[in-house]
Amino acid sequence: MSIINKGTSFANGEQLTADKINDLIDLATFNQDATDSQTTDVNSAGQIVVNQGGIDTAQLATDAVETAKIKDANVTLPKIATQADQTVIANVSGADASPTAVDIVGPSGILVDDDALGTSDTKGATQGNIKAYADAAPKAQMKVNNVAGATYEGEESITFPNGLIMKFGETTIPSSGGSITFATAFPTACINVSAEKIAADSSNNIGVTSFSESQIVCNPTSSGTFLWQAFGY
Repeated sequence: MSIINKGTSFANGEQLTADKINDLIDLATFNQDATDSQTTDVNSAGQIVVNQGGIDTAQLATDAVETAKIKDANVTLPKIATQADQTVIANVSGADASPTAVDIVGPSGILVDDDALGTSDTKGATQGNIKAYADAAPKAQMKVNNVAGATYEGEESITFPNGLIMKFGETTIPSSGGSITFATAFPTACINVSAEKIAADSSNNIGVTSFSESQIVCNPTSSGTFLWQAFGY
């Protein structure tokens, strides 16, 4: 099986010259027997080339191609692909799939690095997007343990970030005494209460007999409407 086409041929008795010997080597080309005709082939110039479609996953399996054989100097980003601006290579399909170019995007499809996050489930975020979202959240939309940033909706109870809970309200108590029952009890303990009567003379404050996680028991000096506060955790 011959794998090389000679650069020149000789006949019996033919005189050898330096040029003919040089041509024998310099003009030699490969023939098809030099390849497996699947992964490699011979082109019209007699050169061995990679066959079109001849390299598949079997030849590129991780156990067949060592990392050391793929040098940084040989495989570079420009040789892999030209990437569109503001995109990353990723798989956001929710299942195993080939990677694709995924947009880095802000709201309404605006590709601005310092814009806030959008609502897309399939687009990436930049550091600028995340910072803009975090900066805007306390002002517009963030709630920390039920503390509303800008909107009060009539809640009796507010929990602060450190775990302290404040309850407050307005109630009418007769002079014979009564109790203020919280809409929701403190999970652990009530630690402080206070109240003041709504009147021209507000010296008639509520007299607290006792308090617990669920209520304040009181005995005011006179009946009336009282504003009350309670703190606990």
